[in-house]
Amino acid sequence: MPFRIRYNAPVVLTFSLLAAAATITMGVIGSRGVEWFSVPGYMDWDEPLAYARLFTHVLGHAGWQHLMANLMVILLIGPLLEEKYGSFQLFEMILITAGVTGALNILLFDTGLLGASGVAFMLIVLSSMTSYRRREIPLTLVLVALLFVGGEVAAAVRDRDNISQFAHIVGGACGAMLGLFGERKAA
Repeated sequence: MPFRIRYNAPVVLTFSLLAAAATITMGVIGSRGVEWFSVPGYMDWDEPLAYARLFTHVLGHAGWQHLMANLMVILLIGPLLEEKYGSFQLFEMILITAGVTGALNILLFDTGLLGASGVAFMLIVLSSMTSYRRREIPLTLVLVALLFVGGEVAAAVRDRDNISQFAHIVGGACGAMLGLFGERKAA
């Protein structure tokens, strides 16, 4: 009996394919692609594309290494969470995380933002909450917060590189909030 390939996690796989397509587009058309797939450090309220960019910035990446680092996490953790929460709810979680990181970046910083690092950190923190029960804090959440998010806070203070630790921290916070208040799919 032959094996067949199954599109097992439609949101995660489609997101990954769109991010790869955006990276190719940015490489081919240059600055115009960056304009579509990044959030600038300001909001042009008269420009319709500016509103879309609050969400599409998670598809753009600075290059293949940046994309691969994010997809490694997203493709590893995402399918498990898509099974746990359902495709539609995971899609909503990605949109919420993208919108929050994009809007806060515009409000707090004058630099641009692109990449799915916030989404990756949302998934990392959310994965630590898969066994969450009301009125309990999973020890895995505490450890993930200390290791991943705490490491990003330390890096933000110590380093001044082009990686947006801010998006990582906000993505992790979104993951914690979505895990606390999100509904899990019925088993």
